Amino acid sequence: MSRVGEKPIPVPANVKVKIEGTAVLVEGPKGKLRTDLPEGIRVEVADKQLLTKRDNDLQAALHGLARTLVANSIIGVTEGFKRELEIVGIGYRAEVKGKNLVFALGFSHPIEFPIPEGVSITVEKQTRIVVTSTEKQKVGQVAANIRALRPPDPYKNKGIRYAGERLRKKVGKAGVGGVTK
Repeated sequence: MSRVGEKPIPVPANVKVKIEGTAVLVEGPKGKLRTDLPEGIRVEVADKQLLTKRDNDLQAALHGLARTLVANSIIGVTEGFKRELEIVGIGYRAEVKGKNLVFALGFSHPIEFPIPEGVSITVEKQTRIVVTSTEKQKVGQVAANIRALRPPDPYKNKGIRYAGERLRKKVGKAGVGGVTK
């Protein structure tokens, strides 16, 4: 039995929810989102709350997922989602130029990263990137794509990392207590 799927989803006063077949349309102050539901899962409206129901136990695995996707779309149109990244390294920096994010990451050339539709990216102090959007999946994917441009090096801890990410620094060759002559 899905415990997550059984929880009701509160709908704020400034959010309009419309159910069209197997899709839930959510409209709020930050925009509109459409969430397609898996087959066998339906959403019902009951006094300022949404309830996700499943037809039978074959959809038990998708019940909690569907509820979370609808809840995330409501959070997205009211508050939005944000992911912060930090750039660590001497000479490593980023800046927004038009619809591109331009990085200097220690390579012989600058890297241009196109900013996708529906996502806004701001750069603070050249070493802090903030990715915001109404869609949680887009924020996470764009942040992961940016991090993949120069993942943190385990020996020097240089590169692009998530804000607050804790890294384990490895000891280099000289630090290993090997054979002495």
